[in-house]
Amino acid sequence: AQAAQLEAAKAALAQAEWTLAQNRLTAPAAGLVFDTLYRVGEWVPAGSPVVSLLPPGNIKVRFFVPETALGTLSAGQTVHIACDGCGAVVPARITYVAHQAEYTPPVIYSNDTRDKLVYMIEAHPAAADAVKLNPGQPVQVTRP
Repeated sequence: AQAAQLEAAKAALAQAEWTLAQNRLTAPAAGLVFDTLYRVGEWVPAGSPVVSLLPPGNIKVRFFVPETALGTLSAGQTVHIACDGCGAVVPARITYVAHQAEYTPPVIYSNDTRDKLVYMIEAHPAAADAVKLNPGQPVQVTRP
């Protein structure tokens, strides 16, 4: 009888552990909680995400350069990123250079208004360094 009770207790424990495991969610990768899609008390449809994660490998820095500096930058080059609270400079590799101006000047294009054209550049820091940066954080970008 005691052996049967022991087996029943082990089965109940295994069932409780399985139930707990089914209710525990884990992220597929480590990352920063970038956005919370629902608040406490809101109805969440089955299978819907509750938070949006930002893994360190997906962090990128977007910055803008004037037309005069566009020719000196290309994909693959290294830039240095500095920010308040970052400590040491964070190196990043340029992965994208826009081919069109991000902000356009007034309708009339002339040599006098060319300095208002800016182009977007994207650079990705190494995942180990990316954790030093926060989304939306102002940064200063320089070339080494």
